[in-house]
Order: sequence, then structure tokens, then C-alpha cells
Amino acid sequence: MSAHRLLPLLASLTLLTAVPAAGPAQGPPQPARPAGGEKAGPDASLLPDDPVVTQHSIRIGQQTVAYSAEAGWLPIREDGKVMARMFYVAYHRTGVTDPNRPLIFSFNGGPGTASVWMHMGYTGPRRVVYDAEGFALRPPGTIADNPNSILDVADIVYIDPVATGFSRMMEGEELHRFHGKLADIRSVAEFIRLYLVRKDRWNSPKFVIGESYGTTRAAGLAGNLLSQHQVYLNGVILVSMTGLDIESGPDVNYATALPQYTATAWYHRQLPADLQAKPLRAVLDEAEAFAMGDYLAALVKGDRLQDAERDAMAQRVARFAGVTPEYVKATNLRIDSRRFWKELLRDQRLTVGRLDSRYIGIDRDAAGEGPEYDPALADWNGTFGNVINRYIRQELKYNPDLQYNVWGDVRPWQQDPGTSVGDMLRQAMRNNPYLKVLIQAGYYDAATDYFGAVYTISHIQPGGEFRDRFRFTFYESGHMMYLRDVDRARSNDDLRAFIRWCLEDKAAYPRQAQ
Repeated sequence: MSAHRLLPLLASLTLLTAVPAAGPAQGPPQPARPAGGEKAGPDASLLPDDPVVTQHSIRIGQQTVAYSAEAGWLPIREDGKVMARMFYVAYHRTGVTDPNRPLIFSFNGGPGTASVWMHMGYTGPRRVVYDAEGFALRPPGTIADNPNSILDVADIVYIDPVATGFSRMMEGEELHRFHGKLADIRSVAEFIRLYLVRKDRWNSPKFVIGESYGTTRAAGLAGNLLSQHQVYLNGVILVSMTGLDIESGPDVNYATALPQYTATAWYHRQLPADLQAKPLRAVLDEAEAFAMGDYLAALVKGDRLQDAERDAMAQRVARFAGVTPEYVKATNLRIDSRRFWKELLRDQRLTVGRLDSRYIGIDRDAAGEGPEYDPALADWNGTFGNVINRYIRQELKYNPDLQYNVWGDVRPWQQDPGTSVGDMLRQAMRNNPYLKVLIQAGYYDAATDYFGAVYTISHIQPGGEFRDRFRFTFYESGHMMYLRDVDRARSNDDLRAFIRWCLEDKAAYPRQAQ
């Protein structure tokens, strides 16, 4: 079932119990500490005073694109005082004079990770080399041109939030001052405002693209930039989207997770033969319809579900999840995701990945409720960490005596539970009727599952008034769908199409009721 056909169905559901949506993908665990008090050291002073600019060219499609790469930092101020230095790498196509050339601000998530992933894997002019299906090659990894980069149609600024990359608080300032949902949004919004000022890019159509927790940031930025800085975005791009603080119910979360389980079981050939023989998208159409129909209806009955109904439902859930009916019954028809990653291939003593469930892992033993680690994240960390240091320090000639934090120390992270970034996005779309949103999702992403994103977007403005301003694109890959060659090409083309869509000349927005 396609996304546009699902939206009316999803919007009509009545939720019985509301809880916050599932959280974003996390990085390696960090020790807990009490909030407040810790002060920043002198690291910020190690950054060069001036940005470093280098010149390059790349072949994109049928054209050679000349561009400059600028590595530097901007001051983040509060009440006129510089509190932090925020690092960036900006790419500008040279030899073009269009004052209306689009400008994209890009960042990743965590919270607490640098912009390295989309920078060196997705949209930038250089990329980490993986095999054709998106699996890592032998360390230490290699760098190659990215012929799919969107630098032909837009300039790109990769932002590292405070404590990630080379971004640091000023000496003596509170180390975690910007480590919370709203504080993080405000600090990145201040960076964007100052970048527009210093680079005189007010005429440029403006976009933000965030991945994982970066989608939480991007949604909040749409509202904050508009309300605090009068910066109206043309487009927001959400890659591997979180729940955006949109309320759902626990039973809804189990239902929306099921199609992702189906995709994972299909990839690992654990489905019944009739389903296994079908194309993935055809199987997912069936799984989605079942999940939001009979399965959700059974879940909300709770203990009112009769034994015969429960047995029959366990059979049907097992059919789409690739596990046994007995296991489904033992979970009360509610399969927790961590349990699923351990259970699906337990008989082979293997686990499946969280960020990309195509990956398989090997735990110490085959017992237990959940996996020891995420084999996808383990695959990505080493290669990207090595390559980003070589690239920035050698090719871009920016080489401070400072560690580049792929994963920064951002705990404790203030959750600001009363804030809904989904509603901040809704208000931005309300106030700026030309703002459009692209959602990109991988079928094998078990951290921020694709069907949960469909549900979330359908509940930002449940009446449907904004429905035609959202666009979904799906890929047969995981959280970082762009690591797979065919999906990197297609997802970048989808970005180009989205930019064109946002900039179409069309009739003025309706100002009068019918």
C-alpha cells in the first residue's frame, strides 16, 4: 500500500493511550553524570582564526563542476557574548553567478554525532567507498569522488553542533549549555542566521536536511528560524525520520513496526514461500494493510480478545514477522524491536542490525532478550572516523591539534518534554504556505522505521490540509540508505526533484475561501 493511500486511513485512527513516539537513533553509550556545572576547557582556542578555502572540481552527470571548499567556524553568541565556536564545511559551486542558487544546511543526529555521515556518504562531492550493496570494505577505507552529489544544483553547508566535529564551547563556559532539544535548535539557528549574514545569501532559496535525530532538529529549525529570525525555508528534508514528538499509542507503535519486521524477514529469507516469492514492495503492501487493519484492531482489544482470535492473530503476525506463532503468543502479540533483532535468526546464532537490518551480528551466545551490539553501527564507525580525519586534514588543509569528534560528549541531554518539534514544523507550514517537506526512509532501518514515519507525518495536520506538501521516497536499504550505490544515486536524484518542486512557479496560494 503506497504512502498516499495510507494517509487517509492512518488519520482516521482513534488512539486509546498516548505516549511519546520512539526515540531517535543513539550513538555509543556514554556514562551518565549529574546535570550542570562542568566547564569547558581550552579546546576552542586550538581552532585556526581564519577559514581555509581550497579549490576542486568533480564530474557530476555530464558536466564538470568546479567548486570551493571552505572549512572554518562561526561564533555562537548569547546576549552578545561568544559562547561557542561551531565548525562547518561549506561547498560553493564556482563560475556561476545565479543570486538565487539554492543553499542547503546539512547535519546528522545522535544527538551527539557530527555531520560526517551525510557529508562523506550522501550529498557531498567526496565519499567513503563501500561495496555496491553498502557494506564496508577493509579498513582504513578509501575516498572517491561522488558523482551523485547535489553540488551541481545547490551549495551545501555541513554543520557540526557543539561538542561534535571540531565545534567546542569557549573556555570556562558551561560544557553542556547547548545540549538539549531547544538549546540545540537555537544554537544551530543562530549559526544559520549568521552564515546568511556573513555570506550574503539572503536571496538564496533555503533548505535544511537532517538525518535521524537531525530530523528532530530540522523540524524544530523550520519553526524557530521563522519565528525568531524571520527566515522562511523553502524545503525541509527528513532522512530516516524520528517520531518528531508526535503522540501515538503503544499499540500503534507495535503495529507500525510490523512492516519493517516483514522487510527484514524478507531480506533474510525467513518468510513463508508465497510471500518470499513476491517483490518486497508487494509484500509490504500486504503487511501495511494488515498492520493498520486487523492487527491494530486486535491489539486495542487487550484482554477482550478471545482465545481463538488470539491464536489466529498470532498465526497471521508470525506470517509477516518471520518468527513462530508460539513466540508471537508469548509476547502477547506485541513484539519488541530489540527482541525481534535477537529472535529472527536465533536458530543460526545470529542477530540483525538496528540501523540497517540487512547486517548480521554475532553475540557471545544465542540466548538472551536482545543483541549485544548493532553490527551496522560497528561497520560504519571505524571507516567514517578514519576517512573524515584524512579528508579534512589532508585534502581541505584544515588541521588543528584537536580531535574531530564523530561522537561528542553531549550527555546529559535535556529532553524538553513540553516541546513538540512536529508542532513547530506544523506552525512553520501554517505560516509559510510554500514550505514543503521530503521524507526519505529505508525499508531496513529498524531504528526509525519507515512506516512509523508515514504515521507521524499523517498526524502533523490530521485534517489533511498539508497533505499535498509532503513527499515520501523509500529505498531498499537502511538508516543510511545512501551507502548502497543504486540508492545513493536515486536518493540524490530525489533531492534534485524535491528542490525543483519547491521552486516551481505556480499560482499564488489561495487567499479566499470557496
